[in-house]
Amino acid sequence: MSLLTRGFPGCRAQPRAPRTAVRVDGMSTSPSPAEPAGATAEALARFQRLLPPGASADAREVAGGLDFAERARSRTERDRPYLILNMVSTLDGRASVDGRSGAIGNRADRELFHALRGNVDAVMAGAGTVRVERYGRIVAKEPARRARLERGLSAEPLACIVSGRLSLPLDTPLLGEPEARVVIVTASAASLPETVAQVQYVRAARDGELDLALAVRELRERFGVETLLCEGGPHLNAQLLLAGVVDELFLSLAPKLAGGEDATGEALRILAGVAFAAPAELELLGVLENESHLFLRYAMCSPAPERA
Repeated sequence: MSLLTRGFPGCRAQPRAPRTAVRVDGMSTSPSPAEPAGATAEALARFQRLLPPGASADAREVAGGLDFAERARSRTERDRPYLILNMVSTLDGRASVDGRSGAIGNRADRELFHALRGNVDAVMAGAGTVRVERYGRIVAKEPARRARLERGLSAEPLACIVSGRLSLPLDTPLLGEPEARVVIVTASAASLPETVAQVQYVRAARDGELDLALAVRELRERFGVETLLCEGGPHLNAQLLLAGVVDELFLSLAPKLAGGEDATGEALRILAGVAFAAPAELELLGVLENESHLFLRYAMCSPAPERA
């Protein structure tokens, strides 16, 4: 079903994208759930569009109506990718349970997670998230890869792993995928032993520390990355915000209460590791709902936060 609606309003503090008709305005998901097996368009979960109001849509229709590329090209700051954070949280603020995010989201969340991957040039995650969530091939199914090619994208997104000290296990499934294109973003001069995956490096260091602002600009210059989806973890999210390179936040809010501390003693929220001198401000662009799960899309409005 073709769903036409107006685009999300742009953040008032930023230039607006040209107003073009898109199918559905869309929302968020969680760090690395398994890709839905054999789902057909009829079998996909349905999202109710609450803001702006409109007809229900499935994950493919939601993702197909997003305007990331248009927004990327309408900015004055075009020397870096348009960067979207995508996270999941319980109502009491937990971004993981027993160290992983899978128990938080629902089926609709997982379907939208993979649909969002299908609409960007690159997917980024921290080495800890890649290790714990056991990242494999970013777009595993052939029909999804064909759909990307039909939209003028590469068959699958560039996989960007952020590891300041190159602490990445060699048994990571993604590194064993011969078709995977992987870029490791690091401050280290070292390299991994030879892997099955095609691995390149973005070495962006300043005073011995990883410079994320420099790194994402190199992704744009060397690899042509216009749209970049970051799937966490919380420490990487906070550092990207401090670097001033985040444009949007997609937040899947699950109707669950996790309580307490997890088994590691560190009950992470969607941001971790650093406090901001003042809260960063965002503007709500849209809301979807499925089985009491809310999928929220925000635009960054304030300048980059400063460290407290």
